[in-house]
Amino acid sequence: MVMANKKSAKTSAKFSSEMFADVPVLQRKWQAAVRPGERLPHYEDVMLGSLGRLADHIVLLRDVDGVLCASHTGRYVQTWLNDERWDIPLSALPPDCATALTEAAANARENCRPYLASAHCVRDGLVRTFDVLALPTRSRWGGILVGVYVNERNDQYNLLDTIFSATDEGVLSLAAIRDARGEAADFQIVHLNQGAARLLMQPATELLWRRLSAGGNPLAAPPVMNRLRGFVGSGPGGQFEIDSGDRCLRLGVTAFGDMLSLTVSDVTALKQREVSFRLLFENNPMPMWVFDAGTMEFLSVNDAAVQHYGYSRERFLGMTLREIWPEDEWGAHSAALREIGDVYQSSRDWRHIRADGTEIHVLTFGRRVAFEGRDGYLVAVVDITERRAAEARIAHMAHHDGLTNLPNRDFYQERLGEALERSRSGNRRVAVMCVDLDLFKNVNDSFGHPMGDRLLKLVAERLREVVRDDNVAARLGGDEFAIVLAADVSPNEASAFAERLIEALSAPYEIDGLEVVVGASVGIALSPGDGTTSEELMRNADMALYRAKSEGGGVHHFFEPEMDQQAQKRRDMERDLRAAFSNGEFELHYQPLVDIAADRISGFESLLRWRHPQKGMVSPAEFIPVAEDIGLIVALGEWVLREACAEAMKWPADVKVAVNLSPVQFRSRNLVQAVISALAHSGLPARRLELEITESVFLAETEANLAILHQLRELGVSISMDDFGTGYSSLSYLRSFPFDKIKIDRSFVKDLARRADCLAIVRAISGLGRSLKITTTAEGVETTDQLDWLRAEGCNEVQGFLFSAAKPGSEIAGLLSKFAERASKAA
Repeated sequence: MVMANKKSAKTSAKFSSEMFADVPVLQRKWQAAVRPGERLPHYEDVMLGSLGRLADHIVLLRDVDGVLCASHTGRYVQTWLNDERWDIPLSALPPDCATALTEAAANARENCRPYLASAHCVRDGLVRTFDVLALPTRSRWGGILVGVYVNERNDQYNLLDTIFSATDEGVLSLAAIRDARGEAADFQIVHLNQGAARLLMQPATELLWRRLSAGGNPLAAPPVMNRLRGFVGSGPGGQFEIDSGDRCLRLGVTAFGDMLSLTVSDVTALKQREVSFRLLFENNPMPMWVFDAGTMEFLSVNDAAVQHYGYSRERFLGMTLREIWPEDEWGAHSAALREIGDVYQSSRDWRHIRADGTEIHVLTFGRRVAFEGRDGYLVAVVDITERRAAEARIAHMAHHDGLTNLPNRDFYQERLGEALERSRSGNRRVAVMCVDLDLFKNVNDSFGHPMGDRLLKLVAERLREVVRDDNVAARLGGDEFAIVLAADVSPNEASAFAERLIEALSAPYEIDGLEVVVGASVGIALSPGDGTTSEELMRNADMALYRAKSEGGGVHHFFEPEMDQQAQKRRDMERDLRAAFSNGEFELHYQPLVDIAADRISGFESLLRWRHPQKGMVSPAEFIPVAEDIGLIVALGEWVLREACAEAMKWPADVKVAVNLSPVQFRSRNLVQAVISALAHSGLPARRLELEITESVFLAETEANLAILHQLRELGVSISMDDFGTGYSSLSYLRSFPFDKIKIDRSFVKDLARRADCLAIVRAISGLGRSLKITTTAEGVETTDQLDWLRAEGCNEVQGFLFSAAKPGSEIAGLLSKFAERASKAA
């Protein structure tokens, strides 16, 4: 048994050590999952995968209509909560657990960082301390999911039991043993504490399950046995004293049928008990007091209570409980006191009044005690004011935007619904406006997201100045805002308001000495003509906004019915695109890249084509932007990479294949792996793959995208800048990354022979390429005159209809043969 106990102790110590290390492990896992440019990691990257045993300690919190709910709980957490249900509001959980989870989640969400809190949970007087680590994550469906890790420390203690266990008082339970006549003839000890064993002067192991008639302890004396028999079945109990040699023991008896619960006190050790009580009561960091059960007068208060409530000890001891209760809770407090038994804990939180008049929210836990000969209650108090404030912050956060403090989408929808309900009874119109900032993206790209955030706060201040009374201005996300004009609004009034709004938002902003200028576009929908529900009005206002943006911005536009037809066309395009990818309707065509000096095909640019079963060939200019918007371009781009590499393996070893990349593929952060996979599956050498990008790749997350480009270069593939010269900062990108090729946009080649400025630009780009040892390729070459000019200016490669349109893969072999024959004849 000794060896087994040692092994058990080692195992427990090891387990405690592992638990202690869980918090930093989870914090490191959270930090490692944060992606560049993002404040929060994705839920799947943190909470799924390799949690192992830690999964039992996790509770997942999510916001449901402004209410924080536990949507998933591990087995350990279910034991802690004493509740196995999922998808329940925290208000349905034990108050001490719910408030601890609320506090941790609120701080984690507000700071977008893991937050470690300590939860002191009391169960029947047992104070158990838990580590509560909240890990905020981003949900793929929007919003924030908080995974909370819960684990108990080893420093738990039973507050009330400790107070009494530290004294000479003992507790034991006796079961009556009846004889043939049904009378209580003897008693068996079925439970006792060490205090009882100490007072009865026998080891607990010998006393447990022992009959009193066996003798050997003061309870076995015939007079004591007779008194105990008298309590069985005759009443609730009482107390009496027995003389045990040089000690006097006081027995407190409570009867429960054939069960007697005894408290045994050595009244000669009163001073020692008073010292222990002073250590555990007066020096306890939790506010505690004893009050008279009848008069509700304070009989004793500890230092923590004096300090926390601000009353002097003398003032405290001259008060009653009612004086620290708000008047509106007197009835509820009094009713609760009438219903409590020997042990209680708060079924709700209460408000208490401090000496300075401020109110605090508390949970109380108590136990009936005898104090200096008076019947009273020992009470421990937990201040949860900060937790309630955290709950209030969460409630506010559930309905307001965290950055601008404007109402969020949910609150906006709620207020819009109320306005529409009122308008129906009075036959009035409600105006819904969707607002989008013009040029806001340029601010983010030029000065960074912190500057963009500060600008949005200033925009919110102006919105609050313009939108008043019962009207509502909300931030829907990014630089998108929405407004409800709840009063009866005519089209002229809505138009005038929109003009004032655009003027207010377009005025310059001063940030850190810089003058920042953005504009605003507004789309307007009026009920009931443009819709009778919030969904219809929001959708139609958004379509009107799209029209305003397409007209150059800085204007407002009312909804028109034909806009809905355009939106339906877009929805049809999205549906058909998804079906096209599943049905294999996409195909690749290849346009040759011709080396001018060698008069040979040096490579092919792969171009995506969509053969719609009803509409025939759909222009890439129509479907590529839609594929990017709906997120299909990532999977489509990976398919293009695989197909192009596999096709290129059929060509001569010195012929390359070029593949266009979308900026959206960079945001997926899986681009490098997709390229590696395509090369590996096809067997194509990396030097034969050329990846074409446009400068839009650098307009956001520049550092992260540059890192991806360098990783691609390390694989051995070539990187080319497409449509060079059409952007406002193309030259700066050449300095940021060593491109292998720059492609001169077709707009310069088209007017090469007629416009001197186009010739000058081509000459400059070709000269720049020679200086930087970068290949230059001209796009859109359609005439021999254009080819001659490009050859004269030193351009290295050309492509265009002069040589060939883009062809299916099945025609590439014939195209290569044709060029080979032409080269032979020229030789």
